[in-house]
Amino acid sequence: MTTILPIDANDNPIPALRLRGDRGHVINATTGSATRNSTAFLDDTKIVSVYATGAVHLMFGDNSVNAITGVHYFPEGVYYDFAIGGYGVDHTPYLSVLAADGDCTVYISEKV
Repeated sequence: MTTILPIDANDNPIPALRLRGDRGHVINATTGSATRNSTAFLDDTKIVSVYATGAVHLMFGDNSVNAITGVHYFPEGVYYDFAIGGYGVDHTPYLSVLAADGDCTVYISEKV
């Protein structure tokens, strides 16, 4: 697989992306209704890191995306990188979350 990431001695990509200055997002997730980031991810952001203080259902999309129960489940306490576009894939500028078990906070960092 082709990559622009640096390669280690075993030809494995090294996830060496930097945080975008001033591009952190916080979403307060509730069980009552889906919430999305209020500011779109920048067009050239290709990766976002997500951490949730509680389990959530999540969906990426445009400014109308709304997560629902039964879509992608994201567990509490996991730090994970998601590709959101670039290299021939459409850019998805919003993340919608719906708390699975109880209200929580979702932290998002844009990376380049």
